[in-house]
Amino acid sequence: MTQNYQHVLAMVFAIKEINENPGLLPNLTLGFRIYDSYLNARWTYHATLQLLSPWNRLVPNYKCNIKDNLFAVIEGLVSATSYLIPSVLAIYKIPQFSCGCAPLMTEITQVLSLYQMVPNEALQFRGVLKLLLHFNWKWVGFFGGVGLNLEWFTQKMFPEFSKNGICFDFIETIFYEGMASQFKEFEKWAEEIHAKLMNSKANVVILYGDAQSMVIFRYLLHMPIFKHMLESPKGEVWVLTAQMEIKSRPTHNHWDVQFFHGALSLAVHSNKIQGFQEFLQRRNPSENNADGFIKDFWALAFGCLLPNSFLRHSQQFKYTGNCTGEEKLENLILPYLEMTMTGYSYSIYNAVYVVAHALHAKYLSLHKRAMVEGKRKALQNLQPWQLHHLLKWVSFNNSAGDKISFDENGELVAEFDIINCVTFPNQSVFRSKVGQVDPQAPLDQGVSMNKDAIVWPRWFNQVQPRSLCSDNCQPGFSKERLEGQPFCCYDCIPCPEGKISDKNDMADCVTCPDEQYPNTYHNSCIPKMVSFLSYGEPLGIGLTISALSFSLITVLILGLFTKHHDTPIVKANNRNLTYTLLISLLLCFLCALLFIGQPEMVTCLLRQTAFGIIFSMAVSSVLAKTITVVMAFLATKPGSSMRKWVGKSLAHSIVLSCTLIQAGICVAWLVVSPPFPGVDMQSVVEEIILECNDGSATMFYFVLGYMGFLAIASLTVAFPARKLPDSFNEAKFITFSMLVFCSVWLCFVPTYWSTKGKYMVAVEIFSILASSAGLLGCIFVPKCYVITLKPELNNKEQLIRRKH
Repeated sequence: MTQNYQHVLAMVFAIKEINENPGLLPNLTLGFRIYDSYLNARWTYHATLQLLSPWNRLVPNYKCNIKDNLFAVIEGLVSATSYLIPSVLAIYKIPQFSCGCAPLMTEITQVLSLYQMVPNEALQFRGVLKLLLHFNWKWVGFFGGVGLNLEWFTQKMFPEFSKNGICFDFIETIFYEGMASQFKEFEKWAEEIHAKLMNSKANVVILYGDAQSMVIFRYLLHMPIFKHMLESPKGEVWVLTAQMEIKSRPTHNHWDVQFFHGALSLAVHSNKIQGFQEFLQRRNPSENNADGFIKDFWALAFGCLLPNSFLRHSQQFKYTGNCTGEEKLENLILPYLEMTMTGYSYSIYNAVYVVAHALHAKYLSLHKRAMVEGKRKALQNLQPWQLHHLLKWVSFNNSAGDKISFDENGELVAEFDIINCVTFPNQSVFRSKVGQVDPQAPLDQGVSMNKDAIVWPRWFNQVQPRSLCSDNCQPGFSKERLEGQPFCCYDCIPCPEGKISDKNDMADCVTCPDEQYPNTYHNSCIPKMVSFLSYGEPLGIGLTISALSFSLITVLILGLFTKHHDTPIVKANNRNLTYTLLISLLLCFLCALLFIGQPEMVTCLLRQTAFGIIFSMAVSSVLAKTITVVMAFLATKPGSSMRKWVGKSLAHSIVLSCTLIQAGICVAWLVVSPPFPGVDMQSVVEEIILECNDGSATMFYFVLGYMGFLAIASLTVAFPARKLPDSFNEAKFITFSMLVFCSVWLCFVPTYWSTKGKYMVAVEIFSILASSAGLLGCIFVPKCYVITLKPELNNKEQLIRRKH
């Protein structure tokens, strides 16, 4: 793969810079060896043993040249072979730098002295998770390469993705290269993958693997069954992990890369290294004879042959002729060789500098008075394991200005670049940096993205793709999980009454604060209006006018009766009781005004108690008048013993005793659980009701019950006496008044409970006014009629005239 040649050149360039820098390892020269693993375990072991042997001789542990010392090993990029190196170098404790697929650090790898120049897999997947959350992609597919910690992913990272609301439509293993010979099985696997991709609602697919995995996956997409997907209205956004670069073997140049147009890839963070591009452009097979890779690279990149090229004998390699040596690297289309340093090349470049800075620190630590030659010999005698305590504390800024240092686990502290891959018909791939992600930052932070610079797959018409199993539930709705489906698949149901959802995809609707209520669409809370029966609103004005009008009528009647104080109709049936009843009714009408206006402590204490005592006085006065009428008729019978009971003292005793009993009940109420100003936020959804809390509902109904008892007693006594032979039967009018009174208060109880807020108060005021007006009208209107319009009937003879 011609792209990998840049990794070789990055190492050469770093060592060239160090050897030319007089401030770093002065008078010392760093050397290097580079071996190809050939993606083969046997050759990987062989190359590792060669590193421990003299030049051109495979004799491990034999040192014949003191100048040829091994201080560190930089491993390859392919996990299938690079993981074999530590098992050989473990006993030597030689510092090893992993620049490829970085496994999770374990106690074993720490003992094996491994330093990771790229973030480990956990951080890499955390970066992918942040990317998915940033774009709100919750329904994704996953392909993973064989042998790349897939079991660890399903055990450790899968729950992390699920915890953050991301579900996997499918999780598949990339067909490994060893099975390619079993073509029928490969075809079967390809058909299954094709069906998964076409039937999936996921528009985002994660590719996790190494360079070999990408080769196999590209071969899969090259098969005829996938060709129609380039014209299909359904496409995918491929999210590639850091090691899944879009690479090709020389024989795969005809494989279409259009599938990966618009893909997003995590890449090891890199920066522009001054002079590297010029260094690449100067490479030429005629001028760099010491470069053992350049001939094969040149042949692969330009499709031509050079003398002594390894590819001359390859049956698969197709060439057009001999190379001239005048070809220009900058004319190569991507991705044959990028002219800017890629993430992995950047990691190799930094790894070389880490070793150089550790050696330089050791160089400076030698005795200051020692001669330069002595320092050189001391470094030549330095053992590799002696560098570890220096490597752990290495910290410097490289030539691009990036800080290079390791954490306590020997892992490089670094971010990921987000790369957008743009493909062209000539099979070239342009990699554009569109953002960065810091995997160590909190999940809701650490992502910087230039969305306007992203080129999306053509299927999405340059609109950010959506990848959801179910559409987002809009505010006002909540999610209801579909039975048998992952939690990302759900229905949206409206919020019930009294609850809202103000964000997308809320699992449950929430209740508004007490001082707020849901709006019509159940997507926000509205402040409640403060409500009470005030003097300024129409209902309050109407009730106030009614109460004052009845009070004025009562005052006029009282004045009329006072003016005709000595007339028979006023004197009849105890005029003191008449005045007491009128004054009581006047106070009842005025008592209604206590229920209007904002509740205060004083008005709350007086409302029900004053109403109860005054009404009890009025009803007891009616009861006393009823008993007086009945007693008067009974006393007229010859020999009746009732004569001694007829008089003012009986009436006064009835009124006083009945009123005192109600007063006692009210006092007990005030002592035990008095009314107080309260706030009702529940009865009416849209209102905060300022009310007088009764304190004890039992005492309130006890007061009402006592008044009802007095009214029923009056009705019971007056009803049989309504037919007494009297031309002006007082008992008949009292009966009518008690019927009105009882009817009003019997209707009051269910009406009172069926209304809420200020209308509940209005019902009580209406009941007070209606019952009081009933007493006033039934008992006093006939008398007023006689006094004002029929004065001739206002005499003793007419009042005692009996009916035949």
